[in-house]
Amino acid sequence: MNFHIPLIPDRTYHIFSRAIGNEKLFLEEDNYQFFLCQFLIHILPVANTFVYTLLPNHFHFMIRIKDIDTIHTEFLRVKKNKKFTLELAPEFVMERFSNLLNSYTKAFNKKNSRRGGLFINLMRRVEIIDDAQFGATIFYIHKNPVHHQYVKSIGDWHWSSYHSLMSELPTMLLRDEVIEWFGGREQFKKFHQQPIYLKDDSIEE
Repeated sequence: MNFHIPLIPDRTYHIFSRAIGNEKLFLEEDNYQFFLCQFLIHILPVANTFVYTLLPNHFHFMIRIKDIDTIHTEFLRVKKNKKFTLELAPEFVMERFSNLLNSYTKAFNKKNSRRGGLFINLMRRVEIIDDAQFGATIFYIHKNPVHHQYVKSIGDWHWSSYHSLMSELPTMLLRDEVIEWFGGREQFKKFHQQPIYLKDDSIEE
């Protein structure tokens, strides 16, 4: 599978990346919060978010890239006098993700007296192309903390979108669209109660 496809306007993707080697991306609670704040700054102008999970050494998001007019407007705001073309849209979106990872790495390194890269070189992405994949990806992202044995159940992990989707408080997420896809909160909750198979440490993932 090609994990390095372009991020095209109006399409939906599962994006994920991890720390280099045995490094950790998040050492304390403030790290998770800071990463989400940086995500809002760098990514929200070019993409909307369905769901996410942050884990100590990797992250998962399911996003929809915004329409070409919105990308064009953001490009002109950032690039000032540079000329925009349709071909530049995926490159510009990827640049925003690079800025996110770089800004987080710089802050993380400064706080922890550390040097060098923190994330693997290329952020992976998979396009979501049908309803079955849409639902399966949401479950995969939310069940990841259980799969990796950080917690016993999906609702026990704080740094995922599960609680925000179950809540009625304001959120950056496309909550209404997600909940409607499942047919309501009860159906969403029931879907997340299906069996979760724990990670086999003998298998590289």
